[in-house]
Amino acid sequence: MYKTIIIDDEPLACKMVEKYLQAHPEFEIVAVCHDGFTGAKAVQEHQPDILFLDVQMPKINGFEMLELLDELPAVIFTTAFDEYAMKAFENNAADYLLKPFSQERFDHAIAKYKERLPQVETDSNWVEKVQEEYPLSDRVVLKNGPKIHIIPYDSIILIEADDDYVKIYTVEGKFAKKRTLSYFEKSLPSDRFLRIHRSFLLNLNHLSHLEQGENQNYQAILRNGEKVAVSRTGYQALKERLQ
Repeated sequence: MYKTIIIDDEPLACKMVEKYLQAHPEFEIVAVCHDGFTGAKAVQEHQPDILFLDVQMPKINGFEMLELLDELPAVIFTTAFDEYAMKAFENNAADYLLKPFSQERFDHAIAKYKERLPQVETDSNWVEKVQEEYPLSDRVVLKNGPKIHIIPYDSIILIEADDDYVKIYTVEGKFAKKRTLSYFEKSLPSDRFLRIHRSFLLNLNHLSHLEQGENQNYQAILRNGEKVAVSRTGYQALKERLQ
């Protein structure tokens, strides 16, 4: 049996998947969810083999939900949002069903999943690649213990590299996320965020001014009074941007 979870904000879309799965009794539906929050909780509780997942949903989208999972099951996207189809395929989604899809197309996705089962990729890196190159929203979603936080870009003051994680400094506090600084440098809006040091990515809206310290080294003085080191390369980038 393949433990299966359906996650879609449209009840009729969920019903369609349920109906199509009747032809595949080896798939056991253990949960049906209508938003990403309850979907993430259901995945944690049931540890399914496969998700039928919509991309565009209220609260958090499908990719943001996948980012919250410690381990990924196989994913078949079921959505009308086709811009991400090719990228999802390239990055190891089991399949991508563009609504409205037929029983025949659904059966083909099931067959492809079974054929690929020994090689189905469950590494979350492919989700990071999709989000990095094709960001869907203007916020960062992260899990801090049992709590899920949604952080708008404008609330981010600074992001600091910390091995395999980053520290995200916001107006509400500090958070950790398992991502690289390079990921955020590529995915955050370049008109607002700038790499000022190998370890720091700064939201320029929170920059007050620059100060020169010893050995001609510069520091960024933030609006909250904090001081952040600026590398020579970062200083040149800041000069060009501020001019």
